[in-house]
Order: sequence, then C-alpha cells, then structure tokens
Amino acid sequence: MLKKFKKIALVALAMTVVMPSSAQDLLANQAPIDRKMRAIDSIQLQQMLENQVVQQSAAAQLYDDWNNMYAHKQTVLPDSFLIDLRDFAMPSPSRVITSNFGARWGRQHKGLDIKLNTGDTIYAAFSGKVRVVRFEPKGYGKYVVIRHDNGLETIYGHMSKHLCAENQEVRAGQPIGLGGSTGRSTGSHLHFETRLCGTALNPALMFDFYNQDVVGDYYLFRKATYNQESIVATKLRGVGGQGGTDNTDYAQLAQQEQQKPQAKAKTTSKRSANNNRQQASYHKVQRGESLSAIARKHGTSVSALCRLNRITTRSTIKPGQILRYN
Repeated sequence: MLKKFKKIALVALAMTVVMPSSAQDLLANQAPIDRKMRAIDSIQLQQMLENQVVQQSAAAQLYDDWNNMYAHKQTVLPDSFLIDLRDFAMPSPSRVITSNFGARWGRQHKGLDIKLNTGDTIYAAFSGKVRVVRFEPKGYGKYVVIRHDNGLETIYGHMSKHLCAENQEVRAGQPIGLGGSTGRSTGSHLHFETRLCGTALNPALMFDFYNQDVVGDYYLFRKATYNQESIVATKLRGVGGQGGTDNTDYAQLAQQEQQKPQAKAKTTSKRSANNNRQQASYHKVQRGESLSAIARKHGTSVSALCRLNRITTRSTIKPGQILRYN
C-alpha cells in the first residue's frame, strides 16, 4: 500500500514539473478571478443584464410612450429597419390561411386570418410586454397587443378568452388567449397583425404558416420597396401558398413584379380589341352554398374556382366570402 502511495506522489510531482509555465500561470491567475465572481451578488448581476437588454432593445429605439388604451397609433416610420426573427414562436399550429393581407371587400385587411377552432390556444409570437388586453365589439372582439423587443407589435384578434394581462411580460410561445369569433367575425379564426411604428406590415413577409416557420433569422424592412415585397410574399405564402425559402431575395422578386405590368401592356397593345381578356367576375357566398353549387350557377367547374381563388376542394367557404368565378 505504501509503495502504491509513493508511486502516485511521484507521478503528480512529475506532472507539475512537465506542465508548461503558461498553464501554471493560467491556473494562478484564475484563482483571484473566481473569488471576485463569487463575490458578485447574482440577483444584482441578473438585474444589470436585464436592464442592459431593455436599453438596447429595438422597441426602446422606436417607441416613446406606453399606453394601454389604443390598439395602434402611427408614428414616424424609419426608411429601413432590421427586425430580429430568431426568438420566435408560431401564434398557432394551424397551417391554413383563410384571408390574405391587403385589399378585401372594398377595404384594407391589415393582417392574416388563420383558421382555428374556438378554444384553440394562441401563443405570443415573440418575447415582449403585453400592452393591451381589451374587447372591441365592432372590430377585433377580444384582442391582445404585445410590444416586442425586436421592435414589432403583434395583434391577436377575435379571441374567446384572454390568458394574459396588461403590462405582463411574456415569452415567445407563451399562451396568451384562446381562439374564437368575437367582434366583427363570420367564423372562428385568429386575426394576426404585425405592426412597426403603428403601420401594418404583411405578416407573410416574416411568417410562413404553411411550413410553421419564419422566413429567416432577420427581416429587413425597406420603405421604398415594401409594397412590392408584400405582393410577392402574399403570392408565396398567402391563401394556397406553399411557403418560400429562407434565402428568398424579396428585392429581386419585387423588381420582377414591377416589370410585369409593363410587359403585359406591350402584349395587350398588339391584340385586337375583340380579343381582350374577359373582365373578372365575383360571387358572394350565401349561407348553405357549396363550391359545386356556385360552379353550376356560373357555368364553370369546381377546379376552375379553386384555381382562381387559390383554394382546394377541401377548403371551407363561409357566408359573405367573395369568390372569383372567371
């Protein structure tokens, strides 16, 4: 036993001799650092880190006030702004969009409508602080507004129940409400908005509901090209869209989109007036109507209706919905 102990001691001594002087210095220098770190109050350190995050957040750069009374108020919109999408959660696991962002029924639809059932859980899209929890009977119904650290504000409308309170800090993916059909709504769904400085941005520029993902780590908002980029995003991820890729070059696609009307005008000018394209016609869905009944009424086919409206034969149509039939 004594021989074994001596052997271990000799090995330890040899390792000390062989160890490089730089490694010995590193161990010696680490000791006082460890003592200093242990002396720091962990609670105070956490508070310092949290305060630093708040001061450096994008929201602190964009917004001067905090108000629980209004859903949104337009302020000065920057020419460009980089929005961090990394810490995200999908507001709903539903992959079905029932209404796009943009012009609808003679007015602007400021968000996306996501199909869900009454009672389905709705989640915070990013971490942030709940600014508004209210009920608007002729509009959003029961809704929630969250201001996020990345500069966005998100709105969740037509809830059946609130699961959060004003001024509450929430994390991405935290339940904030249940799906419903309160307010101005024709059926259970989530009305989801993304706003920057009070201006509604197309959520399809950032969220790909079909693939349950965001489009990338960041989204660069550019005032000069935003409108065309929004059109492209709707084509990629709107009703019937299959989702875009993470490296989609929106600026290039937007430029191509701008050139299309010019090319179309040149082609149209060569045609005879008798060969002009037929003007689009629309049908307002009545209660109890089906796709096949609408198709028969207008002398077309169900597949043609689906193609024109970017829906499938399994899509649910609702009373009041507008469908194009030619």
